[in-house]
Amino acid sequence: MTSPANAEETANVSSTVEAEAGSGAQASENLNAAGTDKAREGMILLPGGTFWMGNTGKDGFPADGEGPVREVNLNPFYIDACTVTNRQFAEFAEATGYRTEAEKFGWSYVFDMFVTPRLTPFLMGQVQGTPWWFAVKGAFWNQPEGPGSAISDRMDHPVVHVTWNDAAAYCKWAGKRLPTEAEWEYAARGGLDRNTYPWGNELTPDGNHMCNIWQGTFPEKNTARDGYVGTAPAKSFEPNGYGLYNVSGNVWEWVSDWFSPSYYKEGPADNPQGPAKGDRRSMRGGSYLCHKSYCNRYRVAARNANTPDSSSGNIGFRCVTDVKR
Repeated sequence: MTSPANAEETANVSSTVEAEAGSGAQASENLNAAGTDKAREGMILLPGGTFWMGNTGKDGFPADGEGPVREVNLNPFYIDACTVTNRQFAEFAEATGYRTEAEKFGWSYVFDMFVTPRLTPFLMGQVQGTPWWFAVKGAFWNQPEGPGSAISDRMDHPVVHVTWNDAAAYCKWAGKRLPTEAEWEYAARGGLDRNTYPWGNELTPDGNHMCNIWQGTFPEKNTARDGYVGTAPAKSFEPNGYGLYNVSGNVWEWVSDWFSPSYYKEGPADNPQGPAKGDRRSMRGGSYLCHKSYCNRYRVAARNANTPDSSSGNIGFRCVTDVKR
């Protein structure tokens, strides 16, 4: 089970563990370029090059390996403007008959706020250390709050209750892949050099909410001042300078790397791929459950990790593809 220090909003699912009680104009140009190829519809072409990756330590978590700030060089690549939606994942499941790991296990984690009395027969217990997570029988991507829930009114929301393995399977079917951590952070920064968020250094510039995160006191009360209690549509709020939506908050995003707190301190500067092996996969971006009082991992340099067979109601993903040379 993931430690509470790294899991304010994530939970670990295992088959062997039982549950316990750029500018807007440039972004538009990129979208048009990507749209010329059906396989890259909805993707943005990023030129790559050198950028500053990491965090200086302010408001961060040194144990996560956020720093030091260092130069990283990347090749050009395409990236989804939005996270993969329920509609897109449904097309994949229908075309292939794919069953997610949560469906195979029979359960996934649902946040306390969404656990209603009707779910009592399906509750398998709470997570020790993070009691706001309930293991719920029948909680899957297409019934995210368990039996009786549905996604018919959330087809444009990010798919959740998907593991790293599920995300990789979708990417393979789509002819794409998961981004590396370096690619993800480069894209999330939107061309801004060493800023805290994709839009700058202030969380709510001029009082405007720029992302979907927890408002209020975690985990007791969410005032939803940003407009959402759970997930928001994948294309919500203003996009960053490269045209990417919701790279801060909404849902955690799986990336390809095995997690290591030291790799990016010592690893290669050119197209880093992450460690060759590990026991947890990295996630980036934070989610609608992130809150500054507990874990402000909605910063672009922030990192988190979970085992590749883990799923919950706030983890999704987006895809990338290489530029053919």
